[in-house]
Amino acid sequence: MRQKRVKRLSEYFKNGKVYIWKENFAIVKAKRILKNAFANIKDKNEITVIVDEDKLPLEQIIEVQKGYKNFTFDLVLPFELVGFLAKVAKALADEKVSIFAISAYSTDHILVKKKDIPRAVKALKKLGFKIQQK
Repeated sequence: MRQKRVKRLSEYFKNGKVYIWKENFAIVKAKRILKNAFANIKDKNEITVIVDEDKLPLEQIIEVQKGYKNFTFDLVLPFELVGFLAKVAKALADEKVSIFAISAYSTDHILVKKKDIPRAVKALKKLGFKIQQK
């Protein structure tokens, strides 16, 4: 059985698209899984929910961090690809941008504080990404 060739890491950055969502997001430590959330992450210790700030269910919040924008990498990233998120995180760290990263089955998302968007966009463009509003 032949293995599918994985492109070089640099090929994913060159002209790759990143969408910045128009919604403002909150990262919530919640009492339960929430319907209508962007993401629910449940581990043995807690439930973390990423939710549109306009849909924040106050009665379900234990702790909350507000003021984030979601950057979605509009790329299908194979499981065999090594270093994609590491290179993105390094470029953002070099610009003093803190991120909250979420990996889905075939793509990645990062949440960035609204105040850090200009520096995040600059760093991602340096890597070769095309940035668009969603």
